[in-house]
Amino acid sequence: MPVLVITGTGTEVGKTVVTAAVAATALAAGRSVAVLKAAQTGVRPDEPGDAEEAARLAGAVTTAEIARYPDPLAPATAARRAGRAPVRPHEVAEAAAKLAAEHDLVLVEGAGGLLVRFDEDGGTLADAAALLSAPVLVVTAAGLGTLNVTELTTRELRSRGLDPVGLVIGSWPAEAGLATRCNVRDLPEVTGVPLLGAVPAGAAGLPPACFRAAAPRWLAPRLDGTWDAAAFREREAG
Repeated sequence: MPVLVITGTGTEVGKTVVTAAVAATALAAGRSVAVLKAAQTGVRPDEPGDAEEAARLAGAVTTAEIARYPDPLAPATAARRAGRAPVRPHEVAEAAAKLAAEHDLVLVEGAGGLLVRFDEDGGTLADAAALLSAPVLVVTAAGLGTLNVTELTTRELRSRGLDPVGLVIGSWPAEAGLATRCNVRDLPEVTGVPLLGAVPAGAAGLPPACFRAAAPRWLAPRLDGTWDAAAFREREAG
C-alpha cells in the first residue's frame, strides 16, 4: 500500500487528524511517510495547512501541497474566485507517484467529500485515486446521519472500481449517545467495509508526543496499529 487516499463523508469529519494518526502509526512502525494535500482551501499563504498540521502531530513526515486557495470553498470554486489554475486529478496522481518513489507510504488527503470538484471539468479525488489504483480510506462521523453518507461514499467508490479499504471514525465522543453506539455495529453492516479505527474527540489538542504515543491504539493492524474492532464494538456498542 505505497499510496493511501484519505477522503471523508463531508467537511469537518476529522480527515486531517486521521491522516496524522495514520502517519504517526506508520512512522512508529519504521516506515517513511509523506503527506500530500491535493488542494488546500481557506488558508492564507503564511498559515500552516492541513499537511503541516498532520506533520505537527505525527512527526517527521514529508509534506506537500499542489495548490492553495484563500477562500474556504470547494477547490474548483476557490480556484475560480482566486483567478488561479485549478488542481487536476492527473497532477495529484503524478505528485503522489513521485513521493511514493521516495517513501514507504504516501497519504493523499482530499478536500471535503469524495466528489468535491477540483476543476471545471468535474475532476475529483476519486479520479486521482483511479489513476493511482490506490485504496481509499473513508473518514466518517460518529453520530446520527452518518449511515447514509457513508454508504453513499462507499457505493460510489465501488461503482468506480475503487477499493474502500476501511472506515475510521474521525471523532469518537467521550460519552456516546444511542445513535453513536448503534453506528459502531451498523456502519460496517450497511457499507460492507470494515471499521479500522476511532480517533477520540479532541485528539488534535494533545501534545504531539502524546498524540504519537497514542495513535497506534486508535487504528487497526491493517493501518499498523493495535486497535481491536471487536473489543471496541463490545465495549462501546454493548
